[in-house]
Amino acid sequence: MVSKNIIAPFYERLALILIGFVVLGYLIVQGKELLDPLMFGFLFAILLLPVSNFFERKLRMPRSISSFLSVILLLATVTAILYLVGAQISRLTSDWPMLKNQVTQSINLLSQWVEGSFNINLESQKTMVDDTAKKILSSGSQVITTTFGAVSSLALFYVFIMIFTFFILFYRRLLYRFVLKVFNDGHGHVVHDIAQNIQSILRQYILGLLFEMITVAAIACTAFWMIGIKYAVLLGLIVGLFNIIPYLGIFAALILSVLITFATGPVSNTVAVAVSIIVIHAVDANLLLPTVVGSKVRLNALITFLGIILGEMLWGLSGMFLSIPVIAIFKIIFDRIESTKPWGYLLGGDYEFKPAAKKRMKTE
Repeated sequence: MVSKNIIAPFYERLALILIGFVVLGYLIVQGKELLDPLMFGFLFAILLLPVSNFFERKLRMPRSISSFLSVILLLATVTAILYLVGAQISRLTSDWPMLKNQVTQSINLLSQWVEGSFNINLESQKTMVDDTAKKILSSGSQVITTTFGAVSSLALFYVFIMIFTFFILFYRRLLYRFVLKVFNDGHGHVVHDIAQNIQSILRQYILGLLFEMITVAAIACTAFWMIGIKYAVLLGLIVGLFNIIPYLGIFAALILSVLITFATGPVSNTVAVAVSIIVIHAVDANLLLPTVVGSKVRLNALITFLGIILGEMLWGLSGMFLSIPVIAIFKIIFDRIESTKPWGYLLGGDYEFKPAAKKRMKTE
């Protein structure tokens, strides 16, 4: 008797897909504390894999030592960036009296404008400000406690990222062979091709993102220095660092840069900084981003924007950053499985998939 494959109706398959998405979203939200640093560790491990391989093959180091040194190099790089930003911020705090006077003058001008436009006298405005200040001061201890807790959680988060990065580098052969054994029923070549593409594309994406960040920061610093902004380096670093958050990062950089410039210089400089950031963003979005980053992940703008919003809803700021690499991983997988190729086409639009070259997997 010949068996026939029974294909479920479309509405049943759609219902199963939707249920699967709901369950997956619930697990992602509940597992954020574990999955968030694990995903960053996975990305950093892919980035550091050539460094670790160099230590092992060229310098004949054990895998544990090569993995540890790779993590130390990553930690030193991050520390250098944080030190550079911190040094610039310390310069800003040293000019606190000048900033206070500038803000005071701006508040006085704003109060006079409010009085003239809305007929609210200065005494009423002062009463409103004093009431707000008292409420803030009354909850000051709570604010300090919350801030301390947030800083502690952030430090612990970075520690977990470094630990996961080390273990993924150290056990990369074990993890790769485990995946091969799971799909050992004639699909080993597909798994190898997917793993090779994920490794290559994500590394190119991260390196491209870092190159774009450095380029944007250098252009911003040069533009602000030519304008004559006092904290040109700090504002340039802010623009470059926030630029790694697609679409939304430029608005945060614009607001911070405008506020700092307004508090430390004339209004003309504030306008010049705002215009410069908009021009830099236009050049980056139309030239740098498509060439350096967009050509690596092959995702269309609609899916990218939806992924960023969904990532922020699930995991906040880290979700916004991780959304593009995660969607890129799904696209690579979808493009290599016959039944999911339409989903891969949806994520990438009219881009054509090109299989990875058949070469030895760089995990040993």
